[in-house]
Amino acid sequence: MKAVKIGMPLLMIIIASVFLISSFAIPKANLGNPNGPLYFPIGLSIFMLVLSIIYLFNELKTLHEHNGKIQGLFEGRTLKLIAVTIALGVIYAFIFEPFGFLISTIIFLGCLLFYVNGWKKWKANIIVTIAFSLITWYGFSELLGVSLP
Repeated sequence: MKAVKIGMPLLMIIIASVFLISSFAIPKANLGNPNGPLYFPIGLSIFMLVLSIIYLFNELKTLHEHNGKIQGLFEGRTLKLIAVTIALGVIYAFIFEPFGFLISTIIFLGCLLFYVNGWKKWKANIIVTIAFSLITWYGFSELLGVSLP
């Protein structure tokens, strides 16, 4: 587990470094400031590099301390909740096209909320499921003009 906690910031440092080096290969602009297209990718990669280095030092500092969060993943209901969420996400992906956004989202979110909250909170589960689905559908289709299946 220590390798994962140290490996992720190292991986992000490598990705940020590659992105920074690749940013210098972006062609210069013909109009306006010739270096204009370079500013955002270089700034973003430097920001990502600095945050990754800070994260690496924080992980190295707390390496000797016991971390119960990872062990808590394999205890209790958490692992089962992750598995059910992934399974429901796969089912959602398969029923999305034939049933459309609204119905498949209501089915997915309803099943997930009933699994997490239980049957005792059935009113809240139904209200949240239908309200979220309708508000999301309205936001995309009417406000943003994106047609949903």
